[in-house]
Amino acid sequence: MKLRWLIYLGLVLIGAAGVLNAQTEDPASGSETDSPRVVLADVNGVIGPAQADWVDQVLSRAGERGAAAVMLRLDTPGGLTSSMRTIIQSILSSPVPVIGWVGPSGSRAASAGTYILYACHVAAMAPGTNLGAATPVQMGGGLPGSEEPDTEKENGSEANGREAPANAKERKAVEDAVAYIRSLAEMRGRNADWAERAVREAASLSAEQAAADNVIDFVAASEQAVLAQANGRRVDTGAGTVTLALEGAVTESMAPGWRTRLLQVLANPNVAYILMLIGIYGLIFELANPGAIVPGVIGGISLLLALYAFQTLPVNFAGLALIGLAILFFVGEAVVPSFGALGVGGLIAFVLGSVLLMDTDVPALEIAWPVIVTASLVTGAFILAVATMAAKGHRRQPVSGSGHLVGRTAEAVEDLDPEGRVRFEGELWRARASRPAAKGDTVRIDALNGLTLAVSPIEDSAQSEE
Repeated sequence: MKLRWLIYLGLVLIGAAGVLNAQTEDPASGSETDSPRVVLADVNGVIGPAQADWVDQVLSRAGERGAAAVMLRLDTPGGLTSSMRTIIQSILSSPVPVIGWVGPSGSRAASAGTYILYACHVAAMAPGTNLGAATPVQMGGGLPGSEEPDTEKENGSEANGREAPANAKERKAVEDAVAYIRSLAEMRGRNADWAERAVREAASLSAEQAAADNVIDFVAASEQAVLAQANGRRVDTGAGTVTLALEGAVTESMAPGWRTRLLQVLANPNVAYILMLIGIYGLIFELANPGAIVPGVIGGISLLLALYAFQTLPVNFAGLALIGLAILFFVGEAVVPSFGALGVGGLIAFVLGSVLLMDTDVPALEIAWPVIVTASLVTGAFILAVATMAAKGHRRQPVSGSGHLVGRTAEAVEDLDPEGRVRFEGELWRARASRPAAKGDTVRIDALNGLTLAVSPIEDSAQSEE
C-alpha cells in the first residue's frame, strides 16, 4: 500500500514539474502588434553541456515563434571545447540571426566565449568588457604552445621524424584551434589574424580596441543600442542571406527552466563532488545498518546524480580510482578494524584523489580547496571515530560465545564427581570437573566443550596460578 502511494506521489510530482517547466521556459507571448520580436537569453558561467543544451533550446523556440533575431548575452570565462563546438554548430545552422553581445559592462567572453562571439552573425560588446585568451588549455597541464621551441629536440628526435608526444599533442591542439577560429573569422568577415593571436599568444582586447581592430562589429552599452546598430545589416544564416529589420523590436527574455537549471547546478564540480560523497557515505551506512532504507535511498540517488555530472566534466580517472580505493579502505577499517592503519591509508588516497579528480586547468572547473579540506576533515573525523570504537571493542570483554564463559565462576548445584550441574548467570549448565567438588562450591569455567562446561574448583585454579 505504501509503495502504491509513493508511485502515485512520484507521478504527481513529475506532472507538476512538467507544467512548471512549460511555464518557466515558455516566454511571454509579448506584443500582439506587428513589431519584430527579439529573443534575449543569457549564456553565462562555465560553458558546458547545460549551456549547449540551453542555446539549442533558445534557437529552436525562436525559430518556431518567427523571431527576427536572437540576442545571446555573454559573460563566460570559457569551458569545455566539446560544448563550445556544439553551441557554434547550433548558431551556424540557425535560420534565425544570432547577435552576440558581451554585456553588461564588466562581463567577458574569454576562451570558449571568444569562439562563440566570432560565430555569431553580429558581434557586439559593452564598454568595460573584454574578450580573448582563447588558447586551448591542456587537460592536466599548462597552456599548449606557451613554451619556446626546444632546439635540442628539433635537432634530435624530431630530426628523425619523431616528436615528443606531449609537444606533438599540444601543437595539434593549438593548430586545430587556430584553424577553427580563423574559419569563423573569415566566414563573418572579421579579423582572422588577431583571432590566431588570441589562440597562439592568449591575446586579449578591450571592447573599444576590438571594434577598432575589426574583431567585433561595434560597441553598444545596452540591448536597445545593440538592436539599433544591428538594424539593416545583411547576414548569412542557415536559411540564406537575411537583412535584419529590428526597428522598434520588442525583446522577450527567455529564462531556463528547471531542467536546464538542474543541469547547470550538477555541472558544478563542487556540487558533483559533494553528491558523490553523500552517495558513498549513504551506501556505507546502509550496508552497516541493513534495513535503515533512508541512507541507502539518499545515497543511491546522490551517487547516480554525481555519475551523471562526472560524464559532463573533465574527470581524471586516476583521481576517481584513488577515491574508490579510499572507500574500500574505509569499509575495510569498519569491517576488519586495523586500529587506524587502513583508515589513514584511505584518508591519504582520498585527499590525493580529490586533488586530482578534475583534470583541467580551467579554474571554474576545479574543485575548490575549501570543499576538499572540509571533506577531508569530515572523513578524517569519521575514520577516527571508527578506529576509536574498534579499539574500545577490542578491549571490551566478550558478551557471547565461549569467550564470554572462560574465566568466569559458577556455583555447583550438585556434587561434581566428576560430572554434574552448575548455575551460571541464572542458567543451569552441565559441567565436568577436573577434581570432585561438593554442592555449593564455587568453580571456575576453563572451557566449553559442546554444551558441557569444563570446570575446576577455585582452590585448584589458585594453586595452578601460583
